[in-house]
Amino acid sequence: MLIDAIKSQITVAMKARDTLAKDILRVALGEIQTAEARAGGPVPDEEAQRILKKLVKSNEETMAIAKDPDTQAKLKRENEILGGLLPKALSVDDIVAALDPVADAIKAAKADGPAMGLAMKHLKQAGAPVEAPDVTAAVKAIRGS
Repeated sequence: MLIDAIKSQITVAMKARDTLAKDILRVALGEIQTAEARAGGPVPDEEAQRILKKLVKSNEETMAIAKDPDTQAKLKRENEILGGLLPKALSVDDIVAALDPVADAIKAAKADGPAMGLAMKHLKQAGAPVEAPDVTAAVKAIRGS
């Protein structure tokens, strides 16, 4: 489980005296444990991954407005640590290949919106780790637009 991986990485960070890694991992663990308390039991890894993605997104938003290079470097390193816990998302080319079975339906869709819906439904059923902007690019590549 993801929570076990976070706990073991906290231990490694403590032994290495890596306070930045230890602190961000503890924040992530705290967020996941809060979600577990609200749910009344363990949360699935998918929910834990959503929480980690939320932390990464928050850091990215802060980096965009932060002017201090030290703060930006710290946030970038935190995102690298959190990103190491997340499954790697498929590239646009991999998404196009994964959508091959439904490519005709995507091309036949009246607009990009319904085509995107078909693509996301297929990818979700396949359990493919994807980012929405990459799926959008793949759909546009398939549709030739």
